[in-house]
Amino acid sequence: MNGYPPLAERMRPRTLDQYIGQKHLVGEGSILYQMVTSGRVSSIILWGPPGVGKTTLARIIAHQLERPFFVLSAVSSGVKDVREAIEKAKKSRFFNSASPILFIDEIHRFSKSQQDSLLGAVEEGTVTLIGATTENPSFEVISPLLSRCQVYVLKPLEKEDLMVLFDRICTEDPVLKNRKIELKEDDALFRFSGGDARKFLNIIELISNSFTDEETIVITNENVTRNLQQNPAQYDKNGEIHYDIISAFIKSIRGSDPDAAVYWLARMVEGGEDPKFIARRLIISASEDIGLANPNALLLATNAFEAINMIGWPEARIILSEVTIYLATSPKSNSAYMAINNAQEVVRKTGNLPVPLHLRNAPTKLMKQLDYGKEYKYAHDFKDNFVIQDYLPDQIKDTKLFFPQDNQQEAKIAERMNKLWKSKK
Repeated sequence: MNGYPPLAERMRPRTLDQYIGQKHLVGEGSILYQMVTSGRVSSIILWGPPGVGKTTLARIIAHQLERPFFVLSAVSSGVKDVREAIEKAKKSRFFNSASPILFIDEIHRFSKSQQDSLLGAVEEGTVTLIGATTENPSFEVISPLLSRCQVYVLKPLEKEDLMVLFDRICTEDPVLKNRKIELKEDDALFRFSGGDARKFLNIIELISNSFTDEETIVITNENVTRNLQQNPAQYDKNGEIHYDIISAFIKSIRGSDPDAAVYWLARMVEGGEDPKFIARRLIISASEDIGLANPNALLLATNAFEAINMIGWPEARIILSEVTIYLATSPKSNSAYMAINNAQEVVRKTGNLPVPLHLRNAPTKLMKQLDYGKEYKYAHDFKDNFVIQDYLPDQIKDTKLFFPQDNQQEAKIAERMNKLWKSKK
């Protein structure tokens, strides 16, 4: 608008006094407030959902401490970029001066080797690391790096925080302070924002652009909903579109359509989705939708999860593509999924049935006297390593829970089971 940057950038705070929310971290007397005012900041990791001020807080810390500030994005940076940034930081540091700040956005996307490349510089104090992540650092950041950083949790902004931001827009933004804004209804505005300041600002900018410069900007539930439906985000990692796309992805695999499956994969890759999230869903699909029709599917999907941890973006997309196409083109069976559903339903209906005596463990003399383990038949003592005996509680001993489906692999399973158990039927 008239050469101005987007509203979210115009409203970005420059000092801790302007920073909204996270009082437990940056309020007067809090831990980060004391760090900044004392001028002594250690390496930290900021963990919290999108739009709560992780990047902004890192910039404020660097600005208020007057330290050189280097930025890397884990989505597009590799080990070479990390080393170059560390080298630049070394050159920018004067004798006995405080270390420059290296900010890494979405640090959870760095592979192990990329995170390893940071260790020396962090340990030696060449740089002060500030990492930002939306994922639990306990699982996503390697232990040696995690042990050298303090982790601080940022929370979604409260409605009161967003109202402070709204008031600031109306009085301080160079564009909208000259417009009349009427907040008639706020339910939809806060619901769609979800505690995310960036979403909140983007929605207000979207609404304001739907009115002419002479009109009063009126915010209602209806016009917020209408404008968002007409201008959907290309991809929102934490909103409804995120779940719609992963749903379409899994259903395309289940439906044996590799073209559709790889298309939805590409939508997620282009949208900046976490590759581990995609890999986890592939593992679930391999178990739930392919299952015993092709047991190798689960092995491949599990190996893919390990592989993307080692490789990282952008090459991880090739691994994900390979597994996606493999799963989509595999024969399908949900017999394992149905079996555990059936078993859980029986457990809910019948409760905690006692374990038959012959199946119980008997580590003590008393247990043996009580017939624990008595008459148990050790399968390996019999021909073909099999013997007929009951393994279910007596009350449900004839219950069938697993039903092999009509595919080549499970046909073999069914044939073997029928052969082994035919005398009991």
